[in-house]
Amino acid sequence: MTSLLKPRSDLPRMDAESVLIFDLDNTLYPSACNLFAQVSDLIGNYVRDTLSLEPDEAHRVQKDYFHRYGTTLRGLMTEHKIDPADYLDKVHDIDVSVVAPAPDLAKALDDLPGRKLIFTNASRGHAERVMGRLGIADRFETIFDIVDANYIPKPQQEPYDLLLARDDINPAKAVYFEDMAKNLLPAKEMGMTTVWVHTDVEWAQAGNDDPRIDHHTDDLVGFLRTLAKAA
Repeated sequence: MTSLLKPRSDLPRMDAESVLIFDLDNTLYPSACNLFAQVSDLIGNYVRDTLSLEPDEAHRVQKDYFHRYGTTLRGLMTEHKIDPADYLDKVHDIDVSVVAPAPDLAKALDDLPGRKLIFTNASRGHAERVMGRLGIADRFETIFDIVDANYIPKPQQEPYDLLLARDDINPAKAVYFEDMAKNLLPAKEMGMTTVWVHTDVEWAQAGNDDPRIDHHTDDLVGFLRTLAKAA
């Protein structure tokens, strides 16, 4: 079922100048895949091995850096000057077969006019592997990843500014889909239409009741179909 905060008449009208911007993890595939649990475990291993910590202390540091810096990577770069390329390679060495191909999502994307982009705090390689598994890689014009963001994560403002400048995006014509509610707020302040894709992940809930979020959905494909009908 698709859940909307506003009636259909308030949906943006899609045309050739529209831009659909999607977060990747737990947005384009269900959080029930638990794909990020694999990444989280590998991050914990990386922190443990790099900082020579016991597992419990490594877990504490991992979560502390995530909450203070937005990503554990940013914390490790700031506090310990680690090599981000090495980190990204190791923590995204996961099994993406738990993600099911998504032909309905591919069709829903096909039915919408305009440009389509990925905006992720993860790496380009990770995004490409997940998109390939979903069967939607060729539906997207480009990927804006954490390297493109100078390793500064959402929801800090700089990645949003860099994305709009690099890809010549008019925020008034953009619709942004994201599972982490707080990451929608800078986009809304810039003039984008915002859509929170529901997830059961606890750390994605912060900000979900903010009135600046235009729409909520628990069914991305259903929402995209509704958006296409409103075009």
